[in-house]
Amino acid sequence: MSREEAEKLRLKLQREAEAGGYLLNPDRELVLDLMEGLLVNQARYGYMACPCRLADGTREQDRDIICPCDYRDDDLAEHGGCYCGLYVSQAVAEGKRKLKPVPERRGEKRPEPSGTAQGEEHRDELVGFTRSGIPVWRCVVCGYLCARPKPPLKCPICKADQDRFERFA
Repeated sequence: MSREEAEKLRLKLQREAEAGGYLLNPDRELVLDLMEGLLVNQARYGYMACPCRLADGTREQDRDIICPCDYRDDDLAEHGGCYCGLYVSQAVAEGKRKLKPVPERRGEKRPEPSGTAQGEEHRDELVGFTRSGIPVWRCVVCGYLCARPKPPLKCPICKADQDRFERFA
């Protein structure tokens, strides 16, 4: 992969990140190296698996590590950056916080779904959840809905902070 292709991808991901309220690492060389890794994985697997993780090569098995990975928001909230360092918090981007290694979350036991779609007796348990047990969150500012374990750090529509989300019922 060429540096030119990496730069094009960097610009595209930067626009998408900023539109969603996220920031890319200000270390341009690190980001370009990561872009090259994403492009290699795109060519190899047909999807942009995180270049810092070992991909299985099966989209179904790697869905959680397709960039941006499922662990990004938790990593940003707890550590100021995602596992590979592509996405960083405002404090890291401004140099107010140092980016440190982020522990691997992949493989952690995920909470079991809290309800099932079988029978009326479980209907109350499913309010505010998808059938697979994932909670649904609503931005109280603009009404954006998303189904995920936790609300996003920023609303991708109106850029409201995570605390402006409520459980949707």
